[in-house]
Amino acid sequence: MGLPRPLLIATAALAGAVLLAPAPATAVPGRDGPQPHPVREGGGRDAATAKAPLSAAANALRTAAPELAKSGGYPRRTVLDAPPVNPADKSIKLGLAPYHALAPRLNALQKLGDRVSVEVAGHSAGGHELYLVTVTAPETSRQAREQERMRELIENSPAAAAKDKRVKSAYKTPVFINNNIHGNEWEGTDAALKLIEELAKAKDGTTADLLSRNRVYLNVTANPDGRIAGTRANANGFDLNRDFITGSQPEARAIRRIAIDKQPALMLDLHGYVNGTLIEPTTPPHGENYEYDLFLKNSYANALGMEKAVNGLGYTPAKDGVQPAVIPFRDEKEGWDDWPPIFTPQYMPFQGGIASHTIEFPMAVNNEEYDSLPVAELRRRAAINTAVAGAAMRATLDYTRTHRTSVIADQIETFRRGAAGEAQRPVSQETVPGVPGIGPEDVYTTTFPRAYVIPAGGGPGVHPDGVRGRSAVAAARLVDHLLANDVRVERAVLPFRLAGRSYPAGSYVVDMRQPKRGIANVILADGRDISADVSTMYDISGWSLGLLWGATVEKAAEGELHVVGRPVHAAAATGYVAPFGDLRLRLEDPKELAALNSLLAQGIKVRRAANGSAIVPGSARGVAGVLADRLGVAFAATKEKGTGALHRTRVAASVTPGELFALREMGFEVQPVSTAALNSGFDWSKADVLMVSGGLEYGKLTPAARGALGAFLEGDGGLVGLGSDGAAFNADAGLLAVKPVAGNGDANGVVRVANAAGSPVTGGAPAHTFVYSPLWFTDLGPGVRVEQSYGSGNPLVAGHWRTAQDGKGGPKDAAGRASIVSGTSAKGTAVVLFGTEPLFRDHPKGVFAQVGRALITR
Repeated sequence: MGLPRPLLIATAALAGAVLLAPAPATAVPGRDGPQPHPVREGGGRDAATAKAPLSAAANALRTAAPELAKSGGYPRRTVLDAPPVNPADKSIKLGLAPYHALAPRLNALQKLGDRVSVEVAGHSAGGHELYLVTVTAPETSRQAREQERMRELIENSPAAAAKDKRVKSAYKTPVFINNNIHGNEWEGTDAALKLIEELAKAKDGTTADLLSRNRVYLNVTANPDGRIAGTRANANGFDLNRDFITGSQPEARAIRRIAIDKQPALMLDLHGYVNGTLIEPTTPPHGENYEYDLFLKNSYANALGMEKAVNGLGYTPAKDGVQPAVIPFRDEKEGWDDWPPIFTPQYMPFQGGIASHTIEFPMAVNNEEYDSLPVAELRRRAAINTAVAGAAMRATLDYTRTHRTSVIADQIETFRRGAAGEAQRPVSQETVPGVPGIGPEDVYTTTFPRAYVIPAGGGPGVHPDGVRGRSAVAAARLVDHLLANDVRVERAVLPFRLAGRSYPAGSYVVDMRQPKRGIANVILADGRDISADVSTMYDISGWSLGLLWGATVEKAAEGELHVVGRPVHAAAATGYVAPFGDLRLRLEDPKELAALNSLLAQGIKVRRAANGSAIVPGSARGVAGVLADRLGVAFAATKEKGTGALHRTRVAASVTPGELFALREMGFEVQPVSTAALNSGFDWSKADVLMVSGGLEYGKLTPAARGALGAFLEGDGGLVGLGSDGAAFNADAGLLAVKPVAGNGDANGVVRVANAAGSPVTGGAPAHTFVYSPLWFTDLGPGVRVEQSYGSGNPLVAGHWRTAQDGKGGPKDAAGRASIVSGTSAKGTAVVLFGTEPLFRDHPKGVFAQVGRALITR
């Protein structure tokens, strides 16, 4: 075990820092007192209030980044257009490269020789170009094609690749360096520019050897929106380093495309700020779907090299305020885990990475420090961070150069195990020799099923009128997401049986004997309850797309797989319009809500059905056909006339960025609001419903704002409240008579729920939802309806939910309690309150419609 990490306290008012004395050299974590948990920026429930303009959402909803070039030799010259000079770019104050300077710098670097190539890998939510640089020795078109052939062989025929002499001798190891994914953690970009220039100019034999046997890919800035604005998030307000299992943002999709097309064996993700420099691998729990023995072997060895390089820069606590580097696996007990695949380095192993690392620079220059420290001190710190980033990059390249043969062999072995359906190898001193401190707390494995099936027809997806409904459009979304993550999917041509069940033709099958079984299982598996394993987690602990995205997913634990099928390159079309009569549109999927909102925006008169669906006049069949084709939704024939008219719902929303984005995905017209916006004089005639999940405090409203709000709520306005802030706003405004009860604020995950029969809010909803800081409601007043309740027993299926220190707030306390309630207040206001997180980070697609239906239920 290594030394405990000494603490550094930075003072905002001083240019320097107040240092605590380093721990004695003989101190051992766990023996000489508790080790302080690492401090993570941005952990916990998302609290930022959304402010993103609709234009940014439109950019983010564009199709994924185009497939990157796989043919043609190197160098590949791209003359980049330089954006206008922006003197407000936040990088400038730190003495770092502003975004507008990157294109000219990269154009110049391409001219230094024949080693540097630049491609545009996509665009940010704010419309800025994403620059991917490749540094390698020149390749002819034929040589580049051979490299691609070998890359495909490694992934698709790993057993053959392991025996291929040409792969062993000639394949160039791909290394990927991702920079600035958090926009106000700048310095990786500047270190990358320096590294590119050094590699382009170097004349020594070591560099020539490196570039003849490796390709170095650098995403120069993964978040140009945030780099310019000095914000952690992109233009949509998203923390991009939480988006990799969802892929809602274009920057994350671009990185995913790089991972699939380039198949990097090693990867760095450059961040700040933890003093000393933090270098992964992580503490437990470790992602159970990894080939973790291969990963830990390489990531720990590379971490040691980076630690030596960073400490070798000569910075000291006394002289510079820089503490020695920290490797969490060795130096921390828990709290910096790699359990969820939402982070870039935790996603990369599923695309072939056998070592991937978050690197946290030591010297804080963002947030309070950016605003309070003198420019000279900020630039001193930024220069240190740039040097630290560069040292980590060069050490990783050195590891790749000196371990090239074993690195490629381990990547091949990762894919081979998946294709062969072999069991994982638990980590131990025997399976990962040379890594100290491995114990049972580090062993996380899973048993991969034989296959997953997403059935066609039948089951919950069949519409009462005989048309496939929510399950079909949800299945198509899930299949397309699997394909976007490079998971192999087949569609059965004939009916088949598997594990004692019969499935119709057209069903989708995910054979788990495939090279990338890890990401397939990450997406489709239920997950597991890890509450007993550790006391604290970095971020979310449950995320199942199989349970949360609305599709029916069935697991075959074992059995012979005999399916006559064909590979799927895109999900089959699901749109349908009945050829006669009026039409019924189920409102159980976000795409169906989007279709409804489009119909209403076009002035089509839509009526509400008794079961919560929408009745569309047959005269709108042409418009319905366009929506069925575009969104994949089904319009079934119906004779029902409906119980009342539906109207376009305009939403005034004080919500998180993920919630705002999800509302816009469903086609709602949304105006972000806040306490300040209401106090400035908000025009309530432009809203029909107020939605609150944070950022709007009733007690801080001016008398005038409170009066205007009261008139809105007592008129035709409604309230949809999410979480504790939504419940508090309801109570402060004196609306629905309920008592909110808060569960453990750190709890999160996938939970079982029971939906009320015939509910206008949860009708047709899945039997699972997502929670973060779960809430439930008791002491329900007259007329309050329970729309959904937590499941009985322990409702947690996957995640981390313990009781609080007082022994309360655990999942058993929530069992059977109301998770969603609705009613009309004494003031005549229609209110729906959620204790769950149905729109969390734009992720749980299958439960979005609960919020959509709540908004239109007035």
